[in-house]
Amino acid sequence: MTARILVVDDEPDLEALIVQKFRRQIRDGAVIFLFASDGVDALSVIDGNSDIDMVLCDINMPRMDGLSLLEKLQQAEGLQLSTVIVSAYGDMANIRTAMNRGAFDFITKPIDFADLETTIAKTLKHREVLHEAQRRQAVAERAHASLSRYFSPNLAERLAGDIDGLALAGQWREVAALFTDITDFTALVETIDPATLGTLLNDYLAGMTDIVFAHEGTVAKIVGDALYVLFGAPGEQHDHAARAIACALELDALSQSFRDVWRAKGITLGATRIGVHAGPALVGNFGGGRFFDYTAYGDTINIAARLEAANKQLGTRICVSASAAGRIDGFSGRPVGDLVLRGRREALRAFEPLLPGQYDDPSTASYLDAFAKLEAADLGALGAFAAQVGTRSDDQLASFHLKRLLNGAKGTQISLD
Repeated sequence: MTARILVVDDEPDLEALIVQKFRRQIRDGAVIFLFASDGVDALSVIDGNSDIDMVLCDINMPRMDGLSLLEKLQQAEGLQLSTVIVSAYGDMANIRTAMNRGAFDFITKPIDFADLETTIAKTLKHREVLHEAQRRQAVAERAHASLSRYFSPNLAERLAGDIDGLALAGQWREVAALFTDITDFTALVETIDPATLGTLLNDYLAGMTDIVFAHEGTVAKIVGDALYVLFGAPGEQHDHAARAIACALELDALSQSFRDVWRAKGITLGATRIGVHAGPALVGNFGGGRFFDYTAYGDTINIAARLEAANKQLGTRICVSASAAGRIDGFSGRPVGDLVLRGRREALRAFEPLLPGQYDDPSTASYLDAFAKLEAADLGALGAFAAQVGTRSDDQLASFHLKRLLNGAKGTQISLD
């Protein structure tokens, strides 16, 4: 690539001298020299040649000196020129001023052309490194902008910066998985026109993913109305469980308000069910080298998905495991029971997370008292849950336990379909 160098000096013999000293490089096309007699001429030359790489500039010149030219170059938008100052050895005050104004280097008069050649080579090398860094940044920014249309911001940033960092084989790491699903959405799809469905689904997913991104979660998959979200991947998040549960509560609030908006439009939307579990999972790009499919596998993921489904029988909207809840200091929630999830033999303690205001409500204390009786096999559990339902008819979880007890069930272990 040919380097273009602007020489700014009022000495009439310098042009011929430089052309003579660099005749081989000029002949080989390695360098092109442009010349100006002072700062005013230099600005005119620069205005007509946007591809100049370097300026070799004397300090003392008529009309506009080198220091003033440097100041103009710094003020100009879009100009990124590397400037080498030429001055007498004894003029160190001006040389320091020039360096403070952005000069890259300096040489002294009388010019040592061997030193000048070395300085030019060093300056052009600096320009090459700078251009490569800018090129890489531009490529990364374009990649990030493109990827952000399809992936959550933290995953897009990792992809744009280091595609090799997302190992194809995957790696075991601690994560929190979150699943969501809208109740009876398939039936709804069959009853509304495609245009309305498209607007509803796009608005819903935009709002839900915005909340996920705000909590720095990674959307691993969107299938129809359902979200599969990871926390703790691709980047480490020591508070991944706390992020997942806080995100779940916010997703629940949004989905409830979203239902109200569409109910006013005459469309009844089912509740969004959410499940959260934390533990080890195999995380990575499992697209087989041909496709990009960043996801996670393992028991942790399966349990989170089944906790989401468990809400349907329990009457809850959010169900989180003790593994996730136990990783949060001061977790606020109601125990659901010891769930034997589909396909599993061991029971798993689950909770319904609550906001601080909900936890402080007197009805929560009443529920906790009823659940404690249930856990202790106290015969008063049935009456305690009946009282809870009597004062809070909308408490679906309390109603679930009351029905169990009325049907002869005992204890907190619950086998789910």
